[in-house]
Amino acid sequence: MRRTAIVALVLGLTAVPAAEASSAPQARVWVTTPDRTELMHERPRVAFGMSESTHPTIVVDPDRGYQTVDGFGASITGSSAELLAGRADTMRELFDPVRGIGVSFLRQPVGSSDFTASATHYTYDDVPAGQTDFALQHFSIRHDEAKILPLLRQAKRLNPRLKIMATPWSPPAWMKTNDSLVGGQLKDDPKIYDAYARYLVKFVQAYARAGVPIDFLSVQNEPQNRKPDAYPGTDMPVAAQLKVIETLGPKLHGSRTKILGYDHNWATHPNDGTAEADYPYQVLRSKAAKWLAGTAYHCYYGDPSAQTALHNAFPDKGIWFTECSGSKGATDPPAKVFSDTLRWHARNVVLGTTRNWARSAVNWNIALDSTGGPHNGGCGTCTGLVTVQPDGSVTTDAEYYTIGHLSKFVKPGARRIASTSFGTTGWNGQIMDVAFRNPDGSTALVVHNENDEPRTFAVNAGGRTFEYTLPGGALATFTWTATLRGKLKFVPLTGATATDAALVDDDASTRWSSGAAQAPGQLVQVDLGRRAEFRRIAVDSGGNLGDYARNWELSISDDVTWRSLATGTSVGQLTNIDVRRTSARYLRITSTGAAGNWWSIADLRLYN
Repeated sequence: MRRTAIVALVLGLTAVPAAEASSAPQARVWVTTPDRTELMHERPRVAFGMSESTHPTIVVDPDRGYQTVDGFGASITGSSAELLAGRADTMRELFDPVRGIGVSFLRQPVGSSDFTASATHYTYDDVPAGQTDFALQHFSIRHDEAKILPLLRQAKRLNPRLKIMATPWSPPAWMKTNDSLVGGQLKDDPKIYDAYARYLVKFVQAYARAGVPIDFLSVQNEPQNRKPDAYPGTDMPVAAQLKVIETLGPKLHGSRTKILGYDHNWATHPNDGTAEADYPYQVLRSKAAKWLAGTAYHCYYGDPSAQTALHNAFPDKGIWFTECSGSKGATDPPAKVFSDTLRWHARNVVLGTTRNWARSAVNWNIALDSTGGPHNGGCGTCTGLVTVQPDGSVTTDAEYYTIGHLSKFVKPGARRIASTSFGTTGWNGQIMDVAFRNPDGSTALVVHNENDEPRTFAVNAGGRTFEYTLPGGALATFTWTATLRGKLKFVPLTGATATDAALVDDDASTRWSSGAAQAPGQLVQVDLGRRAEFRRIAVDSGGNLGDYARNWELSISDDVTWRSLATGTSVGQLTNIDVRRTSARYLRITSTGAAGNWWSIADLRLYN
């Protein structure tokens, strides 16, 4: 059985001379392990040293920025509200940034979902069958005033930077083709689109008056889920979603509430058909896209790389990851549930979504009971961040720690920054990570050891390095306040190509390999796409230990004439080749020695 570890910023255990250690920047480290022996446990601080490491090295570059963070969290569903009401200590553990994990993003159902404590499902404008309410005279959020809204206000007091998204599982039944909250479609009628848009606006306004402003709004949860299992849901084809957005957009224009499209899986589930497999692309290609801040994704089919594909197609639109529930089998031992959930969510939710442009990472229920309820239809195997036990005690689940390793250390407004990463969401047994620069200038690095066994790696920031060994399957967060920047700046190389593979990237799983033991004459040739100036070439062999060229020669060219620029030897996974300031269009790295290991290159970077 594989063992995996999640680490929240682990700083090096490499010995540092006393004089150097006294003034060296230090990192704090928190670790969670799959066997629960450490649960966001703060370990001794680690000092950055000046020497390079022979181990796989995470290179953190604060000068290269990506998306801005809105927050990390879950949902106070009706079920969660029923369990959390009156539990001030648990609310502090969830939302307080100092005494708890600082949950900073909530996605709230607009009306009922499958996770409601009510005997019947509801919306905010329910009328007897056969009747309509186009004037919305019966609109009321009274149902939420008992427990949901007080808890949301309490959460906002505990964490004033908390952002809230709202999502309807169904419009009122009188707006739908089957006169039911379960299944069916929105009636294709301009008056219905207008009524539904006004219904959503009234909800936003009512919640704001109740002290809970809505920052984000999608128009339908999982619009391709055409057959919900006895709980509210709506089959909303692209054409219908576009009509809703085109009607809603002008009504919310100028408000704080941003509209998000889609709100479903990374890929279309086979049970949902394949007619609109490019749903988010159709939405963002439409005229309605001008009203959208971006797109929301769920985790139940596909993989996080879909987010980057969409970002590349529509780089001016944001991406939010808004739902993923843990799950447990009826006979699964609690230890297995915790371990499996920690590892899968570490790879796919904590790191997979954020390395693929997500501005949020959000689980489903924030709290459930020991049976996975209460719920009315839908999921019978879901888990929450915390579980309320039959005796009234509250226990923390794996999701509390996976979200916590982000939310406690990565603040709203933080920006993801460049960091080399060697693992994959599908599991390859390597070290996987993501880095952020907080608004106060501090850095947070979240690291996960996918492997069954302990793995040693290094972290390099601004030319300073520490080494750390993370237990199998562990998740860790490292933080440091020192500003660590190198003298050389990264040279972006859009469109660079290489022999057999594209090597210029941050996700450094192996992209080129000799496929055999090292021998003289093996080479990699890179077309930089343009003439580029550089003073350093970083040749990164990634996480496959020992697969680095023992001896090498670097040659450059602008046409077909090659000249040797440097020769040398390597002693570890990352080789920095420093040269006089040089410019070239083509690079060639040739092995000039022999070794029993293969020669692999995961990433190649230029600096100037």
